[in-house]
Amino acid sequence: MDGSSLGKWLCLIVYILTLLRTEGASIPMTIVQAAVARGAVCLDGSPPGYHFEKGSGSGINNWLVHMEGGGWCESVESCVSRRDTYKGSSLKMEKTMGFSGILGSKQAANPDFYNWNRIKIRYCDGSSFTGDVEAVDPKTKLYFRGERIWQAVIDDLLAKGMRNARNAILSGCSAGGLAAILHCDKFQSLLPASARVKCVSDAGYFIHGTDISGGSRIESFFGQVVKTHGSAKSLPASCTSKTRPELCFFPQYVAQTMRTPLFIINSAYDSWQIKNILAPTAVDSKKEWKNCKLDLKKCSATQLQTVQNYRTQFLKAVNIGLGSSSSRGLWINSCYAHCQSGSVSTWLADKSPLVGNVKIGKAVGDWFYDRSAFEKIDCAYPCNPTCVSIDSES
Repeated sequence: MDGSSLGKWLCLIVYILTLLRTEGASIPMTIVQAAVARGAVCLDGSPPGYHFEKGSGSGINNWLVHMEGGGWCESVESCVSRRDTYKGSSLKMEKTMGFSGILGSKQAANPDFYNWNRIKIRYCDGSSFTGDVEAVDPKTKLYFRGERIWQAVIDDLLAKGMRNARNAILSGCSAGGLAAILHCDKFQSLLPASARVKCVSDAGYFIHGTDISGGSRIESFFGQVVKTHGSAKSLPASCTSKTRPELCFFPQYVAQTMRTPLFIINSAYDSWQIKNILAPTAVDSKKEWKNCKLDLKKCSATQLQTVQNYRTQFLKAVNIGLGSSSSRGLWINSCYAHCQSGSVSTWLADKSPLVGNVKIGKAVGDWFYDRSAFEKIDCAYPCNPTCVSIDSES
């Protein structure tokens, strides 16, 4: 390698290291050892953890608690398969993490929340933090304790100053975005009555939709999650008192009775939902939807019409859940994406996606601080030229 090439490589390495440092890549994981005594543990019995970057200046009494996504395990077999991975054990998780997007620490990239106390709760229970089963099968050694994990972490944060919060947000991506809805009112109840408390769900508005077979495989899947994890008693009583517990895993039934203001960040063509609610592999035996699910540009005219009908289902579910509430916020785009608040490229960057000519970061900030309401729904696919390719795990 000549000197010129070496110099370029060194410059690139320095740039990458600088970028990682400025985005807080070395935020350590806090292990909540005290949680073990109350049985608040991951699937494998290890203690839960979170990453915490302290607030400063005007943000010192403001708290943003963000919950990690990562899907669900609906059976003993599927939970065993994730038990010894980072999705089921804090022992398998990376010990440091970078923050960006809604958790970012740079004022220019995250002007409303950059100096808040910012927390990311790691996800290791497979139930959107709702499970609570006392018994542990000696054969599988599985712990279904997601609800206890959530409470133990929140208690730890309250003791570290969150009990004095002036402003607070509970947020999450995907399975964490669903958790933000399910725990929203509970979170608000634990904070000072004088505090401004709101919730933000990113790609967490999973709908009770009809799939390509005419059925609703997602309903039976969520039913198994609730049954396996013993989630029924942890779900919002305002919902379970009116309908079957498994239906309370769908935000459209929970949001109707929520007291706390809620902001929905979602694509009407959420890539996880298209792949797993509209056209799950189990009902696509001939794999006719395989290419379409990878890229909407590869859908046939008939398939694309089915996808457009799913958008109609999604928007109807949003209206059923949030109605005309004056406290609701909506940023719903037409990008084929899943989770858009956690990346600097989609939150508030120069080329971040727009809805109503507004980026996500500005919409959420304006709504949270009551500067202006935001309820915008994008036009139908493929109308939005500002879409950024991003597809995160549920």
